[in-house]
Amino acid sequence: MSMLNTACIRREAHRLPGCGFFRLCVRILILAWIPFCCVLGQTSGSDGEDSSGEAVEDSAPIAPFIRPAPTSTASFTAEASAIDWSGLMRSSLFFLGVQQAFRYSTEEMTRNVKGPLWDGYVKSVTSLRGWSDGDPFYVNYVGHTLQGAVSGYLWVQNDRKYKRAVFGANPQYWKGRLRAAAFAWAYSEQFEIGPISEATIGYIQSKPPATGFVDHVVTPSAGLLWMVTEDMVDRYVILPLENKTRNPYVRMLLRGWLNPARTFANAMAFRVPWYRETRGGIFDEETWSSHARTLASQPAYDASEYPELAPFEFMATTRHELYVGPNSVGTCQGGSGTAAFRISNSWQIVAEVGGCQVTGLAENFSGDSLTYLIGPRWAPAANRRLSPYAQFLVGGNKITQEELYPEKKRVLEALAIQNGTRMPRPEEYTRLEESHALALSAGTGLDLRLNRALALRLAGIEYKRAWTNPLNGIHYGTGFQFSTGMILRMGTW
Repeated sequence: MSMLNTACIRREAHRLPGCGFFRLCVRILILAWIPFCCVLGQTSGSDGEDSSGEAVEDSAPIAPFIRPAPTSTASFTAEASAIDWSGLMRSSLFFLGVQQAFRYSTEEMTRNVKGPLWDGYVKSVTSLRGWSDGDPFYVNYVGHTLQGAVSGYLWVQNDRKYKRAVFGANPQYWKGRLRAAAFAWAYSEQFEIGPISEATIGYIQSKPPATGFVDHVVTPSAGLLWMVTEDMVDRYVILPLENKTRNPYVRMLLRGWLNPARTFANAMAFRVPWYRETRGGIFDEETWSSHARTLASQPAYDASEYPELAPFEFMATTRHELYVGPNSVGTCQGGSGTAAFRISNSWQIVAEVGGCQVTGLAENFSGDSLTYLIGPRWAPAANRRLSPYAQFLVGGNKITQEELYPEKKRVLEALAIQNGTRMPRPEEYTRLEESHALALSAGTGLDLRLNRALALRLAGIEYKRAWTNPLNGIHYGTGFQFSTGMILRMGTW
């Protein structure tokens, strides 16, 4: 309860864009259906295509919106390898404009910022430290994950070579999604510290507690996992269900609400929310037929051309850390990103960056942990479906703890209102302590290989030892970490 109160106080003191963006996504998704449903009510039962994929005339044309294009068998050719940069810039800048306009209209501290632009920007960038940025868990790990997936789909819409690739064990799909993840990272960095960012509009990172790296890591990595999950749902859940009914409204809801990130990206590109590159519209007699033509157009995948063991693996995990030992309090909830480079059949070099938010602290206290480690991993059965591993990593751990003085905050706010001056900044009524030291980690776990491209971290357990100093009498140096997540195996497809 105390942590919930602290989170509420911090959000009131400094409204971060994550909450606003999350609410904005929901509102736009709801409002977007109103005009589209009105348009649907005026149609005569055609979606601009017949079952063969040829365009036909509508009795009531949908002029204001882009209708699903007819499918074709030509997809993965050298001719279609370019990026539609103009379309990508239009949709991504519109998405960015929506986010920043919402921030500016709803966050008082963003509107009332003072000081030279360059000085505020430099202070924001140089103030980055630690993991947590003061947002609650669902904002960092749901809202920003959704942002990463939306920006990734904006790339996919304009990637002429891979935009029609269908989820499966084929190189075209995974190469396309990796390109999308790279753009999602670039978009995330622009949103956080770019020319039109939180760092220039409001100098957000210059004001604690908004100084953490959590969004820089979670947005692109978890966004990629969200995209892959939506693609799986689209192929194995939505497509079979929509072929069991000819009701366009049921199909509309299936495509829209079971693929929220793709739906939002379609809206940012001024497309109908249910648009699909790989098959016809919701009025098609059998959408499976056009989907099958897309599958047939993909080049055949010959597994013998690729190594069975992945030369490189990227993993995104959720983590739960339990602190043990004298004077230890609470747990730490968060995530991490891991890169593994293979040096032999059984050995990899692993680099990991992760962080978490400390829970279980006293009222008006909050904290976070940032860890960066590197070392060897031994996986003697890497070529099998179930692969156990053991690893030993060394690096650093930075613990940060912040105390809020609510009475001082109330006094400063009252004086600001009385004198007509600016509202107090968080650093004026909080106290920050941190400790940075050597850290070691040793652990084991079990991975399940789904196919050549994907694997699951079923369970991982590690013992961590860090030589950080106690903060406010609390010891964070010893603990056990439990993790699970998804692994992208690259070089095997």
